[in-house]
Amino acid sequence: MQSSYSEQIKQRIENSPSGTIFINSDFTDIAETETIRRNLNRITQTGLLRRVLNGIYEKPKYSKLLKEYVAVDPDQVAKAIARNYHWTIAPCGYTALNLLGISTQVTAIWSYISDGPYRKYEWNNTCIEFKHRTNKEISGLSYMTRLIIQALKTLGKENVSKEVIVMLSDKLTFEEKTTILKEAAESTDWVYNIIRKICDV
Repeated sequence: MQSSYSEQIKQRIENSPSGTIFINSDFTDIAETETIRRNLNRITQTGLLRRVLNGIYEKPKYSKLLKEYVAVDPDQVAKAIARNYHWTIAPCGYTALNLLGISTQVTAIWSYISDGPYRKYEWNNTCIEFKHRTNKEISGLSYMTRLIIQALKTLGKENVSKEVIVMLSDKLTFEEKTTILKEAAESTDWVYNIIRKICDV
């Protein structure tokens, strides 16, 4: 039965796209936690997985152009950590601006607000920071709504140009705009006014 567990875990990883982030609980429908942990550690030795942090793994993505493995995506790692601890998170500060393409400034720390405790995670030259906020700031909102609100707060009312409004509008689907208009209704007045402009463009 142990080998059956191993094959099922390995098959799930092989069938997933390169760059996928895994946590132990992604396999709890196959085996118990200790069995999962042992198998994932064994699979990392084959090169099919690489360990990013304790309990967090990535299926490496190889770039034929660069002829090397691509660095782990910190945003995907942050989402995996949040999934592992059942936190609701939202990128904030320059992290939010970078993810939306508003800023190209390289940030030393990937920052997120969270309804969980303050935590910081580091590997290689990457750092992810979770800053606690009250649940009302992020609960009940879709990921894109949380992201847009945090990006606008980072920019500030006076720095949201017409170009930024058009750029954000172009990134959102009709469905996302409909959702954001509904979900962001309770946000700060100036933020919601800009969101209305984004969704009207």
